[in-house]
Amino acid sequence: MARYRGPQSRIARKFGEPVFGPDKVLEKKNYPPGFHGLASRRRKKSEYGLQLREKQKAKYMYGVLERQFSNLFQKASASKGVTGEVLLQLLEARLDNVVFRLGIAPTRAAARQLVSHKHITVNGEVVNIPSFHLRPGDVVGVREKSKSLEVITTSLNSRRASKYAWLEWDNASLAGKFLNRPERAEIPENIKEQLIVELYSK
Repeated sequence: MARYRGPQSRIARKFGEPVFGPDKVLEKKNYPPGFHGLASRRRKKSEYGLQLREKQKAKYMYGVLERQFSNLFQKASASKGVTGEVLLQLLEARLDNVVFRLGIAPTRAAARQLVSHKHITVNGEVVNIPSFHLRPGDVVGVREKSKSLEVITTSLNSRRASKYAWLEWDNASLAGKFLNRPERAEIPENIKEQLIVELYSK
């Protein structure tokens, strides 16, 4: 898989925000990487540059490849509703993202690995496709054999009460229900989806 496996702090500094989660390096060096980092922050970006930057940020955040992202946009365009909002809803409905949101994994990358290694179930059946799209009512759980995995137990022990209205967690069965697609105001990611729509509309 052609995933980004380079320094995450470098990407976070490029966008000026914690794209992959809390980052101590970003707190100390809140400017773009490279010799001209501070100077490049002051340089005015073109309209196209801002649109492209927003798309790249969304791709890095959700761990989606270019073709996958383009296909999701086409699907969002063909759906009812505001295209940008529907795009984010489709990204949030991915299995790897929901595993992360439920607190089963500490990051989306870790969630993607758990799904790929067959540790996660959907409605009682093992699903090993991170991009699998959930429907309202689907139940995401941890496979019985995997409930003692250190990465899962550590993540669940540090999780707080569910802060996402579209998810419901049952601690006894280590499973969560995908209640519905979230409204835009419920999605915490700092993404200007309208810029992405404008980029693809050219």
